[in-house]
Amino acid sequence: MSNRFSRQFVARPEHIDANGHVNNAVWVRWMEDLSVAHWEADALPAHRDAYAWVVTRHEIDYRGNVGEGATVHGETVIRSHPKGARFDRHFDFTDDDGRLLVRAKTTWAMVDRASGKLTRVPSEVAEPFRPEGGWQPAD
Repeated sequence: MSNRFSRQFVARPEHIDANGHVNNAVWVRWMEDLSVAHWEADALPAHRDAYAWVVTRHEIDYRGNVGEGATVHGETVIRSHPKGARFDRHFDFTDDDGRLLVRAKTTWAMVDRASGKLTRVPSEVAEPFRPEGGWQPAD
């Protein structure tokens, strides 16, 4: 269990826009794919069954791009403790040379599956995602 999670993505033909590079919407989809995979990998089964997540805010800086066939390395990091129902995830996407392509911060909110309502993130749900050195102040 960790506050970090990474995976690789390959830019496929369907990811490419009219400008010949990965479409901005694809970067957002990759952020969601990373987030969901991290939750599924590190959350306890009972928590996965009881809760779902929704995005409430995206802040994205596009600093570079890649074309079809390129491999992209994505990483998500949770740095600070949840605030009520919400917490922030940070993302970096780099190319094979380590060049930063996209940096983002998204705010997620926890939903109780039974009621369909936002709910405060219990400490036991957050604990598997706590950084080794402890939670940083919210940024």
